[in-house]
Amino acid sequence: MSSNVSQSYPYTSETEAQRAAALESAFGRFDGLRDKVAAEATPLGEVAPEDHGAPARWWIWVCPKEDYSGRLHVAGYALERKALYTVCDACGSTFLR
Repeated sequence: MSSNVSQSYPYTSETEAQRAAALESAFGRFDGLRDKVAAEATPLGEVAPEDHGAPARWWIWVCPKEDYSGRLHVAGYALERKALYTVCDACGSTFLR
């Protein structure tokens, strides 16, 4: 097996508020990132509580760049492929999941 197999599996999860805060922080740190996401992804839309009443949670993945310290947060749905569009909070890179 290749060493990047673990990158396909989520690292942890976060609430909608945590996800939104992480994205706003990344948008503020990296010039042009907000425009790039707007051009390449559609918004998630309204996020309602799950059927069991718990708040919605989003997966987080480890960024494969740098020193693996960044985390990938869901920023929307990719326009060109059926995938989640994610943003790294440490390097500002974008990935499809």
